[in-house]
Amino acid sequence: METLPLAVSLLQLSIWVHVTAVVVGLGMTFAEALLFPVAMKMNPRHLPFVHRLQLTINQYVANPALLLIVATGIYQVSEMGWSFGAFWISASFVIVIILGGLNGAYFIPSDRKLEAMLNSEIEAAGDGPFTPSEEYLNKAKVQGMLGPVMGILIVLAIYLMVVKPGA
Repeated sequence: METLPLAVSLLQLSIWVHVTAVVVGLGMTFAEALLFPVAMKMNPRHLPFVHRLQLTINQYVANPALLLIVATGIYQVSEMGWSFGAFWISASFVIVIILGGLNGAYFIPSDRKLEAMLNSEIEAAGDGPFTPSEEYLNKAKVQGMLGPVMGILIVLAIYLMVVKPGA
């Protein structure tokens, strides 16, 4: 096993990067569930910021983290001599692929559209009172339902990685 100058092996470094990517990259996404209700209580005019922040987190933090998780996971499986066919490994890879797919195909485009929709609605309202349209609220509701599903998948993948059922 090759040792790096920091007195750690490449495998240990890979595990550290893997866990850090999960904690930092995916951990931030859990806070997104608080953004919408807080903005609605403060002032619905803050909602475009919510979508811009979610877009930024998902594009520049969660997506790169998912890439690191996959790359280090593949390395660890091969280095440890585990089988990609093991349930806990294959299920974890499926979860990461689902997370990446939903993030890229739904959440990122959805946040772009919802932010633009709100900006138009706020501009149309002028300085007067503003209430988001029913169309916006219905579309935001879908995000509100899918967000916890993503969180459950993240927690399930962590469980599989820690417990390694069947290993």
